[in-house]
Amino acid sequence: MNHYYKTGQLDMSDRIAIETGICRGDSFSKIARRIKRHPTTVSHEVKANRTYVRGHYFMGNDCKFVRHCAKTGLCDKACPYNCRYCKGHNCREICDRYVSTECGKYNKPPYVCNTCPDKKLCHKTKYFYSAKYADAAVTRRRSESRIGIRISDEQFKAMDELITKYVKKGQPLTHIYAEHENELPVCLRSIYNYIDAGEMTIKNVDLRRKTSYRRRNGKKQKKNYLQAFREGRTYTDFLEQAKHSSIYEYESVEMDTVKGRRESGKRLLTMIFRKNSVMLLFLLPDGTAESVRKVFNYLEFGLGIDTFRRLFPVILTDNGSEFKRPIEIEYNDDLEPRTSVYFCDPMASWQKPHIEKNHEFIRYVIPRGKSLDPYTDEDITLLMNHINSVKRPSLGNKAPYELISDDDEDMQALMFLMEMDLIPADEVHLDPSLFKPR
Repeated sequence: MNHYYKTGQLDMSDRIAIETGICRGDSFSKIARRIKRHPTTVSHEVKANRTYVRGHYFMGNDCKFVRHCAKTGLCDKACPYNCRYCKGHNCREICDRYVSTECGKYNKPPYVCNTCPDKKLCHKTKYFYSAKYADAAVTRRRSESRIGIRISDEQFKAMDELITKYVKKGQPLTHIYAEHENELPVCLRSIYNYIDAGEMTIKNVDLRRKTSYRRRNGKKQKKNYLQAFREGRTYTDFLEQAKHSSIYEYESVEMDTVKGRRESGKRLLTMIFRKNSVMLLFLLPDGTAESVRKVFNYLEFGLGIDTFRRLFPVILTDNGSEFKRPIEIEYNDDLEPRTSVYFCDPMASWQKPHIEKNHEFIRYVIPRGKSLDPYTDEDITLLMNHINSVKRPSLGNKAPYELISDDDEDMQALMFLMEMDLIPADEVHLDPSLFKPR
């Protein structure tokens, strides 16, 4: 019967079994049967990962005659010094009288001194096998073997030029990798490691997300209180409805606004479909509830009431002043119901994570604090198309637009109304230079 059927690398439990077997005096064959390995695997493991303990010898020399040796001139006949004190040459290699006193037991199985009865009093060089230290040694060697660049100079140069070209256009690394995966000789994680190590032309400062995240300071949430417009529309109500209908969880649309300058001026109304991450951008003349109502009326008029209801069954938004008239969003001018509005808890932006995450794409092109007044509807449509053409790992390395199927008539109608078009991957541009200087 063949007992040695287990394959793969040894793990900590295997090494503990080996150490235990050695301390019990078991043969390598017996230990191997216990861990379902071949005896040569156990032998190699012990010799490769045993711990070396240096012996204590007179003058650091293990020669039998070192205490009374008076030889001189082994390396140079004119040298007057005793050879046993010489640090420049090893007398063990050049002396014909050298006789080693080292113990040779560790050259035979079990190749270690774990079970030697004389190990406590022995001052000679020893080897021990410890599962803990052996596993640490293997982990260290494995880690060191992965350090550095393991592709040819030509491959690295081509990869560096390709990535630098598109990063300078404002494209995220995930988008670049999704589009050019077959051209890149390493994985996305390795590219990040090369940048961290300073091996590539671009640096961490060129990667927006590396420099934009701030450390959380653990501020306490403000006490939540119920405002009149939120009654029956809280996040708790949203979750309660989600228990009974998947529409609330997967078909809902998150909504928010993006400001230019805080005090006044134009703003962006943003919406995102949870099911495909397609984000809509609307340029508002101001931050009033009336401007938001006009956007919903425009969408209903352009799509038709039935299509609008299917696309926007539930709206999840924050507590901004522009959303404090939810009745005007939920009902059209003829008082026909068209959607349902729910509000996140105050200071809880994580309850609508998709829209908050996608706002960073807007800030790539329009930095925080820059006024939105110079921009036109055509500019915002162009920005929307570039954002929705970015490939993302969370979407299977596809862009949001690519998830819209040809037979999805509702989304196709929305794309026609909003002039939404897929931008070729290599032409995606997420940088302030997308627009002319303003």
